[in-house]
Amino acid sequence: MNYDLIVIGSGPGGYVAAIRAAQLGLKTAIVEKESLGGICLNWGCIPTKALLKSAQVFEYINHANDYGIKVNGAEADFEAVVKRSRGVADGMSKGIQFLMKKNKIDVLMGFGKIKKAGKVEVKAADGSIKEYEAKHTILATGGRSRELPHIKQDGKKVIGYREAMTLPKMPKSMIVMGSGAIGVEFAYFYATMGTKVTIVEFMDNIVPVEDEDVSKQLNRSFKKIGIDIMTKSSVEKIDSSGDLCKVTVKTEAGEKVLEAEIVLSAVGYSTNLEGIGLEEVGVKTDKGRVLVDEFYKTNIAGVYAIGDIVAGQALAHVASAEGIICVENIAGHHPQPLNYGNIPGCTYCSPEIASVGMTEKKAKEAGYEIKVGKFPFSASGKASASGAKDGFVKLIFDAKYGELLGAHMIGNNVTEMIAELVVARKLETTGMEIIKSVHPHPTMSEAIMEAAADAYGEVIHL
Repeated sequence: MNYDLIVIGSGPGGYVAAIRAAQLGLKTAIVEKESLGGICLNWGCIPTKALLKSAQVFEYINHANDYGIKVNGAEADFEAVVKRSRGVADGMSKGIQFLMKKNKIDVLMGFGKIKKAGKVEVKAADGSIKEYEAKHTILATGGRSRELPHIKQDGKKVIGYREAMTLPKMPKSMIVMGSGAIGVEFAYFYATMGTKVTIVEFMDNIVPVEDEDVSKQLNRSFKKIGIDIMTKSSVEKIDSSGDLCKVTVKTEAGEKVLEAEIVLSAVGYSTNLEGIGLEEVGVKTDKGRVLVDEFYKTNIAGVYAIGDIVAGQALAHVASAEGIICVENIAGHHPQPLNYGNIPGCTYCSPEIASVGMTEKKAKEAGYEIKVGKFPFSASGKASASGAKDGFVKLIFDAKYGELLGAHMIGNNVTEMIAELVVARKLETTGMEIIKSVHPHPTMSEAIMEAAADAYGEVIHL
């Protein structure tokens, strides 16, 4: 019952922290109230990618003629698509179970709560409570779909991402509130499967955290597949009493009432801080986040927090990196603090979006004199051969020193390409070094070299 470390929450922050701790010789346990792998593996990153792959396959089949192949009578079996997604998630969760056994990490099933003097209480599903001792405790309790005060989710017609993954049948129509990663991924999935989709976004552009050029390109690509987009708009109220939801949307031109079978709320997330002992122990929080230092220590000795519940990007790979840094520091190593300015963001709709660093607007606001290079996939041989010419690579350099300030991509498979630029920024690579690094032909990744060359007036294929 005594541990060096107990981790509360087994998402990509928690389970990675537990494994690294075990590797470093700490006697470790992990607490999980539902399924190992947390939201990411069970209800987030992984199962959504399975759904999106099914949509992509269906899209390929529907456009097989473009590739000289005739296919007749293709139809989507929505239940089978959902079943495959759940199967992928279950397989991944079993993989985490294996990793826990392999690393001799005890799994404590139940709801975890920190107590004073290095104690953790775990309440099992049957109501029984056990107490454990730990020199160190990491809180990695993650987040959940955020509910707007005036838009209550009923789980049937007004839903969050979790229900969107397991609807019993494909809806004929859907309104998506919010156009961040979750919103646009589900919009693409359902539109491709045959649902009439409308996106309602409060900000000026969809995917508002991305570079403006990326937002405009996604807008064009989505309109091509029949998605309606309403920006500078907000859902004011929903009447779900009838067969269809009547959705009142406030726009610049006045209020409109739209109808849809399903309304998906994708307006961000809320942190899971309730009931985990923060108030009792005296852990400081601010605006729904636990306050921590650069190594994730809270104000209470022996208590740490990582992932969605602390400041920083709410991304699986960020939580994993934080978990490793936190544990290595606990074990007496000297890890480098995480550079939150060099975190890649990826969105897996089609075309995909990937970015790192500053947008053009942010770079100018920061006072940089910049060089901007852009290479469209319409000029890429590989993109043309693949039938995926939408999108571009855009690179932003500091004109004085050649430092890569930001990279923004939209196109086929760009989420697999962004890591090159994350590493380039980590190594403080200059624009000329990217240009002079030979990229293989024909590939989508050549566009990175070409975009850098465009910034310096040396582009060949434009």
